[in-house]
Amino acid sequence: MNMAVRSQALDDQLSKRNFDLLAKYIYDYSGIKMPHTKMTMLEGRLRRRLRVTGLPSFDSYCDYLFKQGGLESESIFLIDAVTTNKTDFFREPKHFEYMIQSALPDIVANFGDRRIRTWSSACSTGAEPYTMAMVLNEYMGAHAPDRDYFILATDLSIDVLQKAQRGIYQSDILAPVPTEMMRKYVMQPADKRRSEMRIHPTLRSKVGFARLNLMDDKYPVGEPQHLIFCRNVLIYFDKPTQNHVLSRLCDNLLPGGYLFIGHSETATGFDLPIKQVANTVFKRI
Repeated sequence: MNMAVRSQALDDQLSKRNFDLLAKYIYDYSGIKMPHTKMTMLEGRLRRRLRVTGLPSFDSYCDYLFKQGGLESESIFLIDAVTTNKTDFFREPKHFEYMIQSALPDIVANFGDRRIRTWSSACSTGAEPYTMAMVLNEYMGAHAPDRDYFILATDLSIDVLQKAQRGIYQSDILAPVPTEMMRKYVMQPADKRRSEMRIHPTLRSKVGFARLNLMDDKYPVGEPQHLIFCRNVLIYFDKPTQNHVLSRLCDNLLPGGYLFIGHSETATGFDLPIKQVANTVFKRI
């Protein structure tokens, strides 16, 4: 892109008509609501797509998407640009305490499966499923050494899935990991001047990553799960979409299995086959 076109792209603004077109598509595709208060945010996030595609303006970008068939190749990158991927290791730690103290003992005692199936349904860059793996590995080693586990980790964003698969993180992101788990499950850099660390391959082998859209009518996750985490995703959806997602999650949860949602979210008010057993923790009935 030459300097004149680049300057034009930087000065360009998203029209209300184009924002409405984009917001409708984003909602229909991902369930994410885009009120007009997010117009400036959307502008900022899409400027990179203008630079990458070489298109000089938001008008030309939207024409490419909606009039020239560009959605077929661009939709994944558009959705990547608008998704929020806030994540931390041991985020909302009460959930992991409940896993250790209640959910896992119950599952081990009452299910004969040799492998515990767990699903991180909005895994972002991988902090949640790797935290789950640390907890499961510790618990199984101490209380059920004859059992195995596997974690399916899915997300809508290809970009975050690629980062999650690499399992490489800055040291500050790993700060919440307990010292003993850091020693066992996180590889320190050979060059001490580097701040990047990597999840140990033994743990990475227990997590499989795949792209999945929670707006789909069916979730191709294989057999029903013993544990499902869907945390801090429902807040981006309206009530009908929340109901759709929660219903599909329950379809993929074993009777007696556990569903964890974010501490700022609720599953009340929906006709679902679950009962609340702790704060934002539900059991399939």
